[in-house]
Amino acid sequence: MTIFLVRHAHAGSRSRWVGDDALRPLSVRGHEQANGLVTVIGDAAIGHILSSPYVRCMETVVPLAAARGLAIEPVPALAEGADIRDTLALIAKHADAGAVLATHGDVIPGVLAALARQGVSIDPEARSPKGCTWVLRTDATGEVTKVRYLPPPEAAGADDDDS
Repeated sequence: MTIFLVRHAHAGSRSRWVGDDALRPLSVRGHEQANGLVTVIGDAAIGHILSSPYVRCMETVVPLAAARGLAIEPVPALAEGADIRDTLALIAKHADAGAVLATHGDVIPGVLAALARQGVSIDPEARSPKGCTWVLRTDATGEVTKVRYLPPPEAAGADDDDS
C-alpha cells in the first residue's frame, strides 16, 4: 500500500504570526496548494487522513477529506517536535489501508533519515518545501520499501522555510 506524507501547505511567516503558532492558518497560496493535493493524491486508495493537530496541517487536508468523504483524524505523532519513532509506528499502523499524513517541516526529514538508516534509498539532497508530498510504498508487513518525492502542487513564488 501507499502512505502519503504531506508537509502542510504555505502558511506564511512564523515570525510575523502573532499568537499561538498552533493556530496559524494557511495563506491564500496555501489554500491553493491544499486544493491541488486532491489532484496529487488522485485515485490512490486511502483509508485514513491523519494530521498534526496544528491548524495549518488540518487545513491542508480539508479539500482532500471533503473529496473523499473521510474525516480528518488529529494525531500528536504528526505534530511539530513529535518523536519520530511514534511517527514511524503510525506509518506502519496505517500501511495496510493506505493513508495521507499531514505534518511539519521537522518531522519529514526525521522520518526520511530514519528510513535511510533502515536501508531505504533516499536522495541525500532531499528537501521538504511547504505543500510537498512524499510517497511511501510499503510491503505486506508495513515496512517502507520505496520513497518518491512529489513537489508542491502549486510552485509559484518562493518557498518560505518557516515551519
